[in-house]
Amino acid sequence: MDYIEQEFSVRFDYKVYFTSALFDLSNTLVNDFLKQKNTARNQKIFFVIDQNVANAHPHLAGQISAYFKKYDTVQLIEDILVTPGGEESKNDLSLFDKILDAVNSYKIDRHSYIAAIGGGSVLDVAGYAAAVSHRGIRHIRIPTTTLSQNDSGVGVKNSINYFNKKNFLGTFAPPVAVFNDDRFLPTQSARDWRSGISEAIKVALIKDAVFFDWIESHAGQLVARDLPTMNYLVRRCAELHLDHIAGGDPFEMGSSRPLDFGHWSAHKLEQLTDFEVLHGEAVAMGIALDTMYSSVSGRLPAGKAERVIRLLILLGFDISHPFMQIDENSPVLLGLNEFREHLGGRLTIMLLRDIGRGEEVHEIDTDLLSEASRKITAYAASKAFTV
Repeated sequence: MDYIEQEFSVRFDYKVYFTSALFDLSNTLVNDFLKQKNTARNQKIFFVIDQNVANAHPHLAGQISAYFKKYDTVQLIEDILVTPGGEESKNDLSLFDKILDAVNSYKIDRHSYIAAIGGGSVLDVAGYAAAVSHRGIRHIRIPTTTLSQNDSGVGVKNSINYFNKKNFLGTFAPPVAVFNDDRFLPTQSARDWRSGISEAIKVALIKDAVFFDWIESHAGQLVARDLPTMNYLVRRCAELHLDHIAGGDPFEMGSSRPLDFGHWSAHKLEQLTDFEVLHGEAVAMGIALDTMYSSVSGRLPAGKAERVIRLLILLGFDISHPFMQIDENSPVLLGLNEFREHLGGRLTIMLLRDIGRGEEVHEIDTDLLSEASRKITAYAASKAFTV
C-alpha cells in the first residue's frame, strides 16, 4: 500500500467587543479594529441591516455613512442592503442571492468585509454568504438582540434553512470580529428581549450553577428590562459559549452538541408552528421538557427540576405548547431523528445530572418523555408561580 499523508491545523482568532453607540463619531472601536486588519489596498465594507433594526434606528444608515466618511480606513459600499429579519430570512433564498449579487457587483474580495447588523437569522444568512463567496470573505457580526448577542452571534456557525429543515445548509466559519452594542437592546420587543434569556439559562444549566443562581436572583430586573443586568447576562453567556468553542470540538466533528440542551424539540417546534414560536421561546419549552425528563428518568432531583420550571415561568416564558404534548404519534418526536441526522452519527442528547452539570445520553424513553410532558402541562395550567 502506497499513500501520502499530511496533517495540519488552522488557527482562528476573533474578539467579541462590548460597547455603546458603535457608530458614534467619538467611538473609534470599529476603525481601530479595521486599522489592525488592514492587510491590503482598496479594502471595502458592505453592510446588511435587519429591517427591524432599521425601523427602530432610522438614522443608523446615515450614522454609518458619516462614520466611514470620517474614518476612511476602508471604503464603504454606500448601497446598504436593508432586509426583512426573522426566521423568514433563512427560509427565503432571496437575501442570500442579494448578498452574492452585491459581492459580484461591487467586486468585494477576500480582504474586504461583509458586516451584518441584526438578529441571529440575518447574521446567519450573511455569514453563510460571506463564507461561500470567494471561499471566504471577512465577516463582521453586529448582533442586536439578546439572543444573538449572547449566543448565535458570538459563535462559529452560519446557515440557512432548506428542505423545510432548520440549518440544513451552513458552514463553520468564525467571524473576524463581533461588536455587541447595548444601545440596540432596549428597542427590542418584549418577546425578543425575553427570548434570548432562555439561551443563558441553557448554558448555565449545563456549565455554571453560580450563573444559574444569579439569573434566579435577578429575574425581576430582567423582566423589568434593566439594561445593566442584561449587559451582565449577555457578557457571561458569551464567555461561556466562547469557552466551549475553544474546548476541543468547535466545528462539531463528533456527535456531541452540549450547547444544544433543550434544542432537539425546540427546532422541531419552530418548524411545526411555521416559526410563529420564536427560537428562544421554543428553547425555553425544550429546556422545560428535557429538565423534567432528567427528573422523571432519575437523574435530576425533583426539587431542582422545579427550580428550573419556576424560573422559566417567572421570566414570562410559556413552558408548554400543544405540539409539545408527547405520545407515540407526536410530530415533535421526529425532531429526535432529525437531530441525530444533523449530528451525523448516533443520537446524543444532553440531560441534567445537576444544575450546572450535564450528562449526554444516546436514547430517549418515549413513555418517560410523555410523563415529563404531562408534568410540564400541569405546571403550566396551575399558574403556581408569579413574579
